[in-house]
Amino acid sequence: MPAVPVSDVLAVLRSSPRGLTSAEAAARRDRYGPNELPGVRRGQVWRRLVGQFTDLFAVVLLVSSAITFLAYWLGRPRDPATLQLALAILGVVLLNAGIGFAQEYSAERTAESLQAMVPRTCRVLRDGERRELPARELVPGDVVILEAGDAVPADCRLVQAQEAAVNNAALTGESDPVARVAAPVAPGPPLQARNCVFMGTDLVAGTAKAVVFATGSATEFGRIFRLTAAAPRQRTPLQRQVAVMARRVAGVALATGAALFAVRLPSGQPFVDTFVFSLGVMVALVPEGLPATLSVSLAIGVRRMARRHALVKQLLAVEALGSTSVICTDKTGTLTQAEMTVVQVWADGASHAVSGVGYAPVGEITEAGPVRELLRAAALCSNARLVPPTGRDPWRVLGDTTEGALLVAARKAGLDPAREEAGTPRVAEHPFDSARKLMSTVHRDNDGGFFAYVKGAPLELLAHCDAIDRSGTTAPLSEAARTQVVAAADGMAGQGLRVLAVARRPVSGPRPSLGDVESELTLLGLAGMY
Repeated sequence: MPAVPVSDVLAVLRSSPRGLTSAEAAARRDRYGPNELPGVRRGQVWRRLVGQFTDLFAVVLLVSSAITFLAYWLGRPRDPATLQLALAILGVVLLNAGIGFAQEYSAERTAESLQAMVPRTCRVLRDGERRELPARELVPGDVVILEAGDAVPADCRLVQAQEAAVNNAALTGESDPVARVAAPVAPGPPLQARNCVFMGTDLVAGTAKAVVFATGSATEFGRIFRLTAAAPRQRTPLQRQVAVMARRVAGVALATGAALFAVRLPSGQPFVDTFVFSLGVMVALVPEGLPATLSVSLAIGVRRMARRHALVKQLLAVEALGSTSVICTDKTGTLTQAEMTVVQVWADGASHAVSGVGYAPVGEITEAGPVRELLRAAALCSNARLVPPTGRDPWRVLGDTTEGALLVAARKAGLDPAREEAGTPRVAEHPFDSARKLMSTVHRDNDGGFFAYVKGAPLELLAHCDAIDRSGTTAPLSEAARTQVVAAADGMAGQGLRVLAVARRPVSGPRPSLGDVESELTLLGLAGMY
């Protein structure tokens, strides 16, 4: 599919520019099934509850309880303490099973509630009309309309793309937006096809029109789902250790009871008394309180992790995590939150600290005045959009995470990026590319003139600068000043920060060439973020 020319995509997928007809869509839905992943098969509730009693140690305790009941029944006279012991052992087993079942059941309900928060609609062309339909009704051949912020509902081949970029973190673990085009590309791994978008990803910039070629389990996301669903459940280290101990305890208890019975019976002791005594010794050797102690300790660990927003489905997984010596995981979105935050801004030879974390514009900048123009220029030279919280959703960014961090920093400096954009509208743009490592935009100011704002890698941008901003005035960029800027950028990078430089220059008209925009620039400063 990636190598198919744009003009042939619709024909290959037996669709049209008007999309599918309702009748054809219904026929394909019957053929391919709904566009959804199969639900995870869970046993019936009673089966999962019974499963809590199949652990070897639970079986040993159940046998111990049964033996104690038998000893009570055979004893003459019957000792109420024996009956109490039998009931106590049974109660421990029931308590242990109840704690484990309740935790697993609660975790499943929580996971289902989170899944229900996922958007389930998309915009589709059907019968030549643009409709909003449930995503599960998509079929191969449907033409979908995507805009910035939309979740991709299925695997699709692009036929139109205007400055489109996607976030593939759900599939690749990398949160940096990846540009998408409609033109055909050389065959290769599916996820590397620059003209395809996949279920589970998000369009973070631009707009696009795409044709669905895979739905449900046939998608790349579905393939990952099948791999994880097919993974066999392995016993945890604690389960294996408890099973070994249970076998040893059972063996020792049986051997000791049999030995005592064999020793006492020839000495003339009554048969029933000898048998009851041996049963009592066997029960005494079983640590009845151990399972309850383990369950309560693990449950406390689960609750502590839940307070830190970590969902644990099985109690024994807590101990397994504690026994782990090596964790292989991606960083973005797993160990981190796939967010960037500006923490330091450098301008006119001085560094200014920025407080606050994440995309919530809460925090302040030390002496924000000298860096306000730098952050204004950075915000104008950005395509991302800061979205306020709605309901349970916190502040989030539509678009590049780096640009989102710059917008948040501008808000902390007292600027309103939307108002600045309205007062200084953009009239041209030279998008970022990996060769230049720069992005430039041209804006009309209130006086009718035009300014270009440029941001990018410090060394690359510095090579295009011949002046530097000094407290609102422009000064020549001497070698000493250039060395000072490089040292400041190196210092930020040495702290593990991603560093961007920002510059500006006046231009003669609304459509200057790239060479005019990115030359003779005035450096405004640096922004460091992580």
